[in-house]
Amino acid sequence: MLYAILCYASEDVVCSWSKAQDDEVMANLLDVQDKYAKAGRLGPVARLLPTTAATTLRKVKGESVVIDGPFAETKEQFLGFYTLECADLDEAVEFARELSEVNPSGGSYEIRPVSVFNPTTVSA
Repeated sequence: MLYAILCYASEDVVCSWSKAQDDEVMANLLDVQDKYAKAGRLGPVARLLPTTAATTLRKVKGESVVIDGPFAETKEQFLGFYTLECADLDEAVEFARELSEVNPSGGSYEIRPVSVFNPTTVSA
């Protein structure tokens, strides 16, 4: 089963790190990722730019409206994600636990099974 591990933390905390601090955190996260990549289980990984770079498209009264910013109603922001092939939820939780142990920003990791949409397999 493919799982998405969505990473949430305070953007203010993460963006306040010095380059050296950020480099250290990223190196520690890469150590965790490397084990899963070598096993052929790690899919795409992305670190998102700050929410100040975000644009939201929202449908309002039937019209599409483009708005600067993510307009999330949370204290933590969505900072990035991993995709990982796991036998079960317990394995996905273990991966997220390892990430949280090396990430000093705290935050949370949302773990969700992924259903891959492949339009080439859909018959008419």
